[in-house]
Amino acid sequence: MPSYMDLALDEARKAQGAGEVPVGCVIVQDGAVIAAAGNRTMSDRDPTAHAEIVAIRAAARTLGSERLTGCDLYVTLEPCAMCAAAISFARIRRLYYGAADPKGGAVEHGPRFYQLPTCHHRPETYGGIGASAAGELLRGFFEARRD
Repeated sequence: MPSYMDLALDEARKAQGAGEVPVGCVIVQDGAVIAAAGNRTMSDRDPTAHAEIVAIRAAARTLGSERLTGCDLYVTLEPCAMCAAAISFARIRRLYYGAADPKGGAVEHGPRFYQLPTCHHRPETYGGIGASAAGELLRGFFEARRD
């Protein structure tokens, strides 16, 4: 059986197939995937359509609540500041992410959102889950763009 991060990587590959930056996300509650998404910024013409945001919106619709307490989020890349804030506001219980993002990440890099005194909810955070596979996918995508 594939892991939740494997499912997020599948979503990242689908996003890449659509010409998007290959980032994928799944949200899990009580062992069941309740939402899955890849980046859709280009296809939706929406700069906020990061995989995490799209998945959070879908999970909120599924549960009928803006609060996703008891949910865990798996994403292939360290969340940016926008996504880290959305994860906090949604009250996600645990965040698991793959590759670190020294340039755009906001969890262990940049603003370190969850360490700010103004952050009201801090999910348990685990980085480096499936990092090599996620990193290879991203490197391959950007190398192909440079050629």
